[in-house]
Amino acid sequence: MGQRRHDGMSSAQLLVRLLPGLMILGAIFFDLATPAKFTAVPMFAASPLIAAPFFSWRATAITGLAAVVGAMGMHAYNETAAQITALTETTTLVTVAALALLINDVVRRSNQRLASARVIAETAQRAVLPSPADRIGGLQVAARYEAAQEDAFIGGDLFAVQDTPYGVRLVVGDVRGKGLGAVEAVAVVIGAFREAAEQERSLEGVAGRLERALAREGTRRSGLDAVEGFTTAVLAEISRPVDALRVVNRGHPAPLLLYADGRVDMLEPSEAALPLGMGDLGSWPDRAEERPLPPGATLLLYTDGLSEARDSHGVFYDPGERLSGRIFPGPEELLDALVADVRRHTGGGTTDDMALLAVMRPTERQPRKRRTVPVVRAGTDDDRP
Repeated sequence: MGQRRHDGMSSAQLLVRLLPGLMILGAIFFDLATPAKFTAVPMFAASPLIAAPFFSWRATAITGLAAVVGAMGMHAYNETAAQITALTETTTLVTVAALALLINDVVRRSNQRLASARVIAETAQRAVLPSPADRIGGLQVAARYEAAQEDAFIGGDLFAVQDTPYGVRLVVGDVRGKGLGAVEAVAVVIGAFREAAEQERSLEGVAGRLERALAREGTRRSGLDAVEGFTTAVLAEISRPVDALRVVNRGHPAPLLLYADGRVDMLEPSEAALPLGMGDLGSWPDRAEERPLPPGATLLLYTDGLSEARDSHGVFYDPGERLSGRIFPGPEELLDALVADVRRHTGGGTTDDMALLAVMRPTERQPRKRRTVPVVRAGTDDDRP
């Protein structure tokens, strides 16, 4: 699938590259094959306009010059160069060529501004989403941020891990919006989480602090962001000693708990809750849901870029189904296999960014490496034990 899509894109790019020249050649053949009263000027004029958005300024200028010279050559061949029609058509082509150069300049400047904005957003995002250590509070940790297609704006996916006096606390969330505004909101959420995780005795208290931080942030925003700014998030706490897991879900995809024997549980909340930042629509106390975290179990938190990834038939990716029955030597290997499987499912491209955070409770005397069973397409027997 991915190779076919790549080949299709290459063919389209090749066609775009060849089309201006083909238009000029087609215009010449049209002039040669038809009486002199028929004109191929529209085909000559189309060639620099096609080149303008895709070619360099120099290549666009050469294409425009070739169109003008080709039209003048055909008038000379047809012995119509002295007619007023020839002068009018030549003037039209020169004007169109100049317009194509102007379009090329506008497109080039816009692309430069877009590339600059993306670099700034990516740099800011890396600053607010540093990779966590691979071992925190006795737990093995791995995090991954997978950007969507290259031409997509930076999104608002976030993750953080904090070792606190109350245990290891985690958050994975998704801020509404794209670009620098989303990165700014991510910075607010991460900053509030790190402060609250150290100070609040309960996970519910951490969620309350995030709610208030986003409410304060909303008062200084204007327009649609002031009304619709919100963040879906899952907060988790792994107590010390490592034996219990508590989760607060605020409108986010349910995390998964992967056991050492390959079983997978989806940690759906018993009661749905609004995302963070929407407290003015309803107020009720957060209640953390608790369950055991046995040795060898891995907690996987993710954003909807994973669960809403689609294949060519529009089928959503189901991480619970795809991971069921598989075991991995550690969280890093889990994320590697998961990202690779999503790429296979989607054919190599996704439409939304994807943040992944995996935390594993090691077993006693756990070997350095355990057998890894790769993720495979559901319903097949490949790579199964």
